[in-house]
Amino acid sequence: MTEEKRLCSLCPRNCMVDRSYEKGYCSMPDEIKIARRALHYWEEPCLSGERGSGAVFFSGCNMKCVFCQNRDISHEGFGKIITPERLTEIFLELQEQGALNINLVTPTHYSDHIIRAVRNARKKGLTLPVLYNTSCYETVEAVKSLEGTVDIWLPDFKYYHNETRMRYSSCPDYVERAKDALDEMVRQCPRPVFDSDGIMQKGVIVRILVLPEHAQEAKEIVDYLYDRYGNSIYISLMSQYTPFGDLSAFPEIDRTLTQEEYDRVVDHAVEIGVENGFIQEGAAASESFIPSFDLRGVDRQSPDEA
Repeated sequence: MTEEKRLCSLCPRNCMVDRSYEKGYCSMPDEIKIARRALHYWEEPCLSGERGSGAVFFSGCNMKCVFCQNRDISHEGFGKIITPERLTEIFLELQEQGALNINLVTPTHYSDHIIRAVRNARKKGLTLPVLYNTSCYETVEAVKSLEGTVDIWLPDFKYYHNETRMRYSSCPDYVERAKDALDEMVRQCPRPVFDSDGIMQKGVIVRILVLPEHAQEAKEIVDYLYDRYGNSIYISLMSQYTPFGDLSAFPEIDRTLTQEEYDRVVDHAVEIGVENGFIQEGAAASESFIPSFDLRGVDRQSPDEA
């Protein structure tokens, strides 16, 4: 591999560092680092079903939102380096466990490794759909490179206002990048496909985590998504925001979401005609949505978990 090809431009941060020797914004080396492999039951119903989604939680992040619920791995970089061969094995182990899909959580800065691992796993019998669980801060080129590898796109659409994306993620071009990346995701998966049990096999689900004091912004994101894509995508409205870490500098989001704030967004989506959507009911703001990052399933010797 030439020196030029080693300079990392996998995400819009475009750090252009050789991750074999130094770290960019994601703080990760040019090796695969994960924190957990397990069946995960808290995704949308068409993804988790009753058997669970086969989640692989990757370490590091190119967003590092101040309110991140997975900050142990996104900010602190907790995890263990594994070989590409081990990642292939993990995909196959999840299939053997009964997972409904391979759920790649925060995968952006490992996309080149993932393409090879999925290809090798399919040669060895992997038949599950591959789900790309991303912040949507992606380059169009990276999303295009994943065509044929990814079957289901699960992007967040985090922000719509300049002030918000800068205040919480120092990400001045987030909206433009997210829009372009999402266009490419929808091009690859223009309509949802489900099996006979209602489990998604192909498609796009866009998540909107409603933040405290930001219901209006969430409504504007819903407007954009519905105006552009109609019901060719699913919109998932999430109420599970849970404040973590020291948010004293961000007092407006240092609390859980109120039911009234969330209902305003849901009611708006219904009013404008959104039909393909998911909502969260009850006490969604709970640590039950946040897995334990304990290296479960990372090593081959680890016992399988239910």
